[in-house]
Amino acid sequence: MRTNEALQQFQETVNVYLRELDGFSMEQLSFRPSESEWSIGQMYQHLVQSALFMQLRNAEQCLTGSNDSEAPIMEKTDVGAAVFKQGSFPPMRIHVPPSPQYTPQQPETKDQLIQGLASVIRRMKEIQPSLEETSAQNTVPHPRFGGLNAEEWFLLVEMHYRHHLLQLNRLKQAIGERH
Repeated sequence: MRTNEALQQFQETVNVYLRELDGFSMEQLSFRPSESEWSIGQMYQHLVQSALFMQLRNAEQCLTGSNDSEAPIMEKTDVGAAVFKQGSFPPMRIHVPPSPQYTPQQPETKDQLIQGLASVIRRMKEIQPSLEETSAQNTVPHPRFGGLNAEEWFLLVEMHYRHHLLQLNRLKQAIGERH
């Protein structure tokens, strides 16, 4: 998928999140089906934070990185290569144990989430035009996928948001079963 297509798809996915957000009360946004699961609000926080502070930050690092011929080029792992070949994450749950470093805070307001999503769209629009001018040799390692270049980090944002639609649907079902 080209980056302009990914940006368009990303904006459509964010619109789904915004429409869904409108239908939730703050109580529903904070509801956790179990101690080991996030609420919908925490999931939204995770999407915003991971895009702004990991994926897009790493894309920018690739864009500004030097093309040092001495530095080893980091390759993608087999898992990373499969994800990019497929253009999406496998439809499976990824469970990370709760921790202060990784578990997102509950949102204070819906507006906080709306503004966060708007910030991600704004950053995506700012970064996208620069992606075709960068070297694919500049990579930053992803914990599971190996070395990703700026374009791959950018595409990862769209894939990540699309993947979490599965979690959103699962959490909506849990809210429905509760009420």
